[in-house]
Amino acid sequence: MARTTVAVERRIAAGQGTVWESLTDLRGMADVLSGVTRVEVLTDGAFGVGTRWRETRRMFGKEATEEMWVTLCEPPQRYVVEARSHGTHYISEWLVRADGPSDTTVRMTFTGVTSGAVAGVLAKLLGSIGTRAVSKAIAKDLEDIATAVESRAR
Repeated sequence: MARTTVAVERRIAAGQGTVWESLTDLRGMADVLSGVTRVEVLTDGAFGVGTRWRETRRMFGKEATEEMWVTLCEPPQRYVVEARSHGTHYISEWLVRADGPSDTTVRMTFTGVTSGAVAGVLAKLLGSIGTRAVSKAIAKDLEDIATAVESRAR
């Protein structure tokens, strides 16, 4: 088994609740995140454990759709999303820390765990390139969220 983890942090000039709402607004996600082209919410009700959706994202010049689900949710501080695709188990953890009434730090940690010989070899070959691409995509998502939330706060 091979494990790769990437963590990116961003300070956002908005309150924790406002940031949490933006991060968990699945229906508005494609309007906020430039890398996401479509979101199909598969469950009814409020965002929480068990919430599922299909997210279509553009990476490496191609669109890919993955089904994701929430496995842990502690509003407004933390949630974990998981997905499985092509022999890899993906875990994304979002930490939302209040740094006062109008500042919030968001830390997103993305982990990919590959299993099987082919997936392990592929992970090693693409490791550093993939890690940089994932880090860049997370940073862009956090920038997009900051831009959307901070423009509403003005």
